[in-house]
Amino acid sequence: MAWNADLYKEKHAFVFNYGNSVVEWLQPKTGESILDLGCGTGELTAQIAESGAKVKGIDASASMIASAKSHYPSIDFEVADGTTFSLNQTFDAVFSNATLHWIRQKEKVLDRIWHHLKPGGKLVLEMGGKGNVDDITGALSKAMEEKGYEFKPFWYFPSPGEYTSLLEEYDFRVNQLSYFDRETELADPENGIVEWLQMFGAYYLEAIPEAERLPILKAAQESLRATNFRDGKWYTKYVRLRVKAEKIADAQ
Repeated sequence: MAWNADLYKEKHAFVFNYGNSVVEWLQPKTGESILDLGCGTGELTAQIAESGAKVKGIDASASMIASAKSHYPSIDFEVADGTTFSLNQTFDAVFSNATLHWIRQKEKVLDRIWHHLKPGGKLVLEMGGKGNVDDITGALSKAMEEKGYEFKPFWYFPSPGEYTSLLEEYDFRVNQLSYFDRETELADPENGIVEWLQMFGAYYLEAIPEAERLPILKAAQESLRATNFRDGKWYTKYVRLRVKAEKIADAQ
């Protein structure tokens, strides 16, 4: 999916702003080597670097990496796919915020993470959990189907039990986990749901002719007005899954 880095920073900064508390779980230290997987425009990568850690950021989006490099030129950023990346080093920790639910080939990304972590290394992540943005996807699904288009789920939003089991299959020990609701205010007071879908839901619109997209998005938004709009602002229901795990030192 093509990303608009400027729109992301301007209207959807909540993604990395909420990530500040995920960095607290990471507890980066001076001299540690840390990989930021899905670094986006680099704000959290830079925050990690302020600790004195040696951090590298990777993202599959060339526009995101270009933005990160322009704003944080002293940090090492690279365009790389989460399912295939191969770097010439291993890390003390891998950090990932709001990225892994985009990667449906979940086994491949965990394999890459495992191979890039030192024995005993940390994995700290936050992603969408089961139930995340069900309100928006439900409204969009209905609006699409009313116009004769099929809605196909795209994101990977696991339950805590599902993801814990998957991590254990890849020789990670889960040390800390949080699964929680987080109502999120959207930036645009007029078309918050529409803009959210234009930013994050482009996949769902690929099969719809350009002229028909906006009416469908507005129909989805209007169906949520009674539940998701109050005091002049749009909100959506995020459900987050946050995990701190450790690569088992003697795993082969």
